[in-house]
Amino acid sequence: MAQKAKKDRAKSNIASLNNLHIGTLAINVIFLLFNLLFKRRSLVAYLIFSIPCGAAEYILETTGRPKYDTNTKALKNAGEDLSAAGLTEYMFDIIWVTWLSLICVIFFGNWGWIMYSVVPIYGAYKGYGLLGMARGMMGGAQTGQMPDEQVAMAGNRKQRRAA
Repeated sequence: MAQKAKKDRAKSNIASLNNLHIGTLAINVIFLLFNLLFKRRSLVAYLIFSIPCGAAEYILETTGRPKYDTNTKALKNAGEDLSAAGLTEYMFDIIWVTWLSLICVIFFGNWGWIMYSVVPIYGAYKGYGLLGMARGMMGGAQTGQMPDEQVAMAGNRKQRRAA
């Protein structure tokens, strides 16, 4: 029972990474076979748009793959949690959007790469939301206004002194 949570995370990470690699291999082989056998698509665009997918997959592999001791086969490190929210989730999203774009390119031609424009649009949306939160947090300090709780407490102190 020792380190059960780490062992479970290691098994989950191995399954996720294996599925990710198999999916990437399958989609890329299908695209390349379609490109060679049926209709030509832009291989330059394919290489350019595959770079972020490859980088994300490499980062997920290096951080998420469990490490085992070579002599005892004991688990040394379970790897980062690949089901975590945040940056890990966005890297999976980039990989899935790349897969979707490849499928769209197969069916709709090179116009299918327009699907990849979802990535920077979504990034700009999230960045704008973070910028809005930062402005909200800094808004009271920049204008010299005190937050509502401090105003209420100050008013109460004045009222207490006057009484």
